[in-house]
Amino acid sequence: MRITMQLVKNSEVRRVGTEALLSALGPFGMAQYLEKYDGGGTGDYTKEKYNQPDYSIQEIIDMQ
Repeated sequence: MRITMQLVKNSEVRRVGTEALLSALGPFGMAQYLEKYDGGGTGDYTKEKYNQPDYSIQEIIDMQ
């Protein structure tokens, strides 16, 4: 049996996908899959987060 859904929002795709992974793999398997799929990230977030520019709200709006 094949079920087709039309998902419009990215948040809905993410929600349905997460539910499918959880159902098929369980919580531990889902976490393992997501870690491997994402590759664990790169760089040093803790260090890099302090190197981000400190923009005001108006500067962010003006960039668009």
